[in-house]
Amino acid sequence: MIQGTTSDAGKSTVVAGLCRWLARRGVNVAPFKPQNMALNSAVTSDGGEIGRAQAVQAMACGLEPHTDMNPVLLKPNSDVGAQVIIHGRTVVNMDAGVYHNYKAVALKAVLESHQRLESQYQNIIVEGAGSPAEINLRANDIANMGFAEAVDCPVVIVADIDRGGVFAHLVGTLALLSESEQDRVVGFIINRFRGDMALLQPGLDWLQQRTGKAVLGVLPYLHGLHLEAEDALPRERCDTGAEFRIIVPALPRISNHTDFDALRLHPQVDLQFVAPDETPPAADLIILPGSKSVRADLAWLRAQGWDESIQRHLRYGGKVIGICGGFQMLGKHIHDPSGIEGDAGSSSGLGLLDMETSLAADKQLRNVRGSLAIADAACHGYEIHAGISQGAALERPAVHLGDRVDGAISNDDKVMGSYVHGLFDSDAACAALLSWAGLRSVQKHDYLQLRESAIERLADAIDQHLDTEQLLALLELGETSL
Repeated sequence: MIQGTTSDAGKSTVVAGLCRWLARRGVNVAPFKPQNMALNSAVTSDGGEIGRAQAVQAMACGLEPHTDMNPVLLKPNSDVGAQVIIHGRTVVNMDAGVYHNYKAVALKAVLESHQRLESQYQNIIVEGAGSPAEINLRANDIANMGFAEAVDCPVVIVADIDRGGVFAHLVGTLALLSESEQDRVVGFIINRFRGDMALLQPGLDWLQQRTGKAVLGVLPYLHGLHLEAEDALPRERCDTGAEFRIIVPALPRISNHTDFDALRLHPQVDLQFVAPDETPPAADLIILPGSKSVRADLAWLRAQGWDESIQRHLRYGGKVIGICGGFQMLGKHIHDPSGIEGDAGSSSGLGLLDMETSLAADKQLRNVRGSLAIADAACHGYEIHAGISQGAALERPAVHLGDRVDGAISNDDKVMGSYVHGLFDSDAACAALLSWAGLRSVQKHDYLQLRESAIERLADAIDQHLDTEQLLALLELGETSL
């Protein structure tokens, strides 16, 4: 099990790298995260929903994502509450305090999934959540040491040296664990190092002497590495120097912002997430992203003045695309009579598409393939939404999905919306959408190959910079068995 000293220490990337490293050696391996809190999710082969990071880790193993790889997913819909998803299906919305007592039920689901994976795979690489040293969350823990203790799993702790204070992070985390949990820790991995290893070595020697734990290796800072984020917006902006600008509002409950990774990495695109209280800059294209709380995020947009900015943008010839929740915002009204995403009620939309959306309890979860209406360009992606949209705008669909259609395009051809996440991942669809938005002579951009190359780079780094003999011993894999 890979645990971290903090959120974003590198757990997801290390697990993905280990999964690919083992898969390349012929090991039948699968990823697992007992409990995930994230608004970036994926649709699985069995029609459920899991964290995006586990879907990427499954790809690293050469597997189709499955709900057993992330049996408990929490999708925050407020500062103190979240939607609870068990085995890929929404169970209930729950406040944090109530969920704390619900963990005993959740643990049963976690152990069931882990047992099923154990029966199918030679090895399981487990990812923790946040930090195991969160004192207030220790009771009934199912995400870190509570799970490791339940299944008797060895633990490696990873820390991000690029943040600073790496030795304090590691020693402090270890010190805050119980004696049995400390005994379970078999070593450390230091992540994102850039510098002279000779200068770091005295610290590594001290760390091993102080803790009695092995340093399994130091992973370098992999410049330009891209792996789909579990939740937080990207730390680094991909500065391509491109002139075609796309802006995306950083909604308080933005979901599946990985939709825009292909655009962030496109050599002709300058994509910016616009932060709260930041004036939206001039742009060629505005994209309204998905949202876990559409009506609340729509109210936030208005409070930030985005409604006026969008109208001005359209008057000057710009284009607008809405994805999932952002698509719903483009309509005339959003109704939530049952309080699916917050207080029951209705909200006026931006009025850019002649349609209305009603939220329903049954969430639509499906992987899809089809083609764009604007250029007959092949596309693929997934749907995760509770809304059902109706209205005249849907008579001009944006996407053809076999025997049905999706989304809408305005009569003046300036506004487009779709429920399909991942529209930009396909090179053909991305090129068609950018061309529709005004970019001339769109270059070929194979985002899926970039993602595959990133996973390979991680596996190479594991092989070159970690003590692979110790790793194989921890996994009870000898050289002769491979």
